[in-house]
Amino acid sequence: MTREIAIQPLSAEAFAPFGDVLDAAGEPDRMINAGLCGRHHDRARLDFGEGGRAGISVFNAQARTLPYTFDLLERHPEGSQAFVPMTANPFLVIVAPDEGGVPGRPRAFRTGPHQGINLHCGVWHGVLTPLAAPGIFAVVDRIGETPNLEEFFLDRAYIVVP
Repeated sequence: MTREIAIQPLSAEAFAPFGDVLDAAGEPDRMINAGLCGRHHDRARLDFGEGGRAGISVFNAQARTLPYTFDLLERHPEGSQAFVPMTANPFLVIVAPDEGGVPGRPRAFRTGPHQGINLHCGVWHGVLTPLAAPGIFAVVDRIGETPNLEEFFLDRAYIVVP
């Protein structure tokens, strides 16, 4: 038997316990490049842990549709992980609070056009879930010798509904 969670729009306030929203909302912090480029400065707290370094990878994830059923959450205990879409297509972001080393009740967010996210170190989250093809993302995360991945299979699946 599945459990239902409703998807909500992604906002910086609602997502704050899990990470940072990457977007160009509001006025730029400053103008650069001879006044031709607005800089929205320092939008994410990146963490690459001890012995790690920053890396940029490109992911190409298969698009999914709503309603979307999932039973797997993961986290990266040694560093943050940012997802920057390389298209204007929305994607689904599933996150959950940590409750004693296991995920609590998940929340689901739908990104708006040109929004990305940065998941803080150790935050439980679902797999990369684009809602339209192509699902191409630049991913900024920790590169190091350790796997930096914990997976948790839920005893009952959740279904994300619009």
